[in-house]
Amino acid sequence: MEMNEKTMVADTLTGINGELVRFAEMIPQTEHKELKTTLKQFRAACEKSQEELYEIARSKSYYVPADAASKEDIAHVKSLFTQGK
Repeated sequence: MEMNEKTMVADTLTGINGELVRFAEMIPQTEHKELKTTLKQFRAACEKSQEELYEIARSKSYYVPADAASKEDIAHVKSLFTQGK
């Protein structure tokens, strides 16, 4: 089976997104300041790679983002998080 570029980009983005989830889990769980700083640096580099690959995917139409949310949708979601404050 031959992998095409679109599949490779999608697989790589999936892997990077998984790494970002793991960093989000690990960072708040460590009390060791140096380790926390290192994990944050790794996360930042990972985010940069994800953004660059995302831009490549968009430029080649491998990824088409959803339409922008309406003002009403944004207001509704905001209200869900601000109720009871």
